[in-house]
Amino acid sequence: MAQERIEVPLTGKVISVSVKAGDSVKEGDTLCILESMKMENPVMTPVSGTVTEIAVTEGQVVKTGDLIATIEY
Repeated sequence: MAQERIEVPLTGKVISVSVKAGDSVKEGDTLCILESMKMENPVMTPVSGTVTEIAVTEGQVVKTGDLIATIEY
């Protein structure tokens, strides 16, 4: 199976995580919400598949390029 690594698009704080390892996701589903510059930015999955890893937690401060999740498809 192929894997897609979803990385943080902009520095901010994770305010919610919508999925966990083992969840099935469809392209366009929200993985998490990042707060950056007082705006909420949803991070969506670019592929349909199964979440194999979640690398962030609520309240965590992340920077561009950090891993959010890995999805097998």
